[in-house]
Amino acid sequence: MSFEKEYGEPEKNIVRLDARKKMDDRQRRHMQHELKVYMEQYFKKKLGKGVDYTKVVVWEDMLIIRGERFLTDPEIYIVETSAGQDVVRAARMQVAWQHAIDNVPYFEEKLQAKAIHQTYDVEPERDFWIHVVVFDRVLTE
Repeated sequence: MSFEKEYGEPEKNIVRLDARKKMDDRQRRHMQHELKVYMEQYFKKKLGKGVDYTKVVVWEDMLIIRGERFLTDPEIYIVETSAGQDVVRAARMQVAWQHAIDNVPYFEEKLQAKAIHQTYDVEPERDFWIHVVVFDRVLTE
């Protein structure tokens, strides 16, 4: 069996990443707002407490989500010691890991791009977390 019979004409099967429309500034701001609202609802539903401050930035080929003031009152108390910081960080890193599992497919669908790298971190002593996802194409103009 020939390549063409099995896979079709090669040029018709190639996905051209640049052929997908990039977001202009208005679309980018709208998407950032949509993702911000989604993230606030996600954490409220999963943890019973939302993040007091959420910022979402879509820039070139990246999605950056950061949150501040997400710790509960007991966690704020526990974080006052270095041992407590380690305990809260470990627990919240588990939450961040689960957030990535739950939400990266959603981000890929919304942005019509494939995530190729991601990282997240939690700084309980500063009541701060961040999640950065790099995609396989440039998302913005």
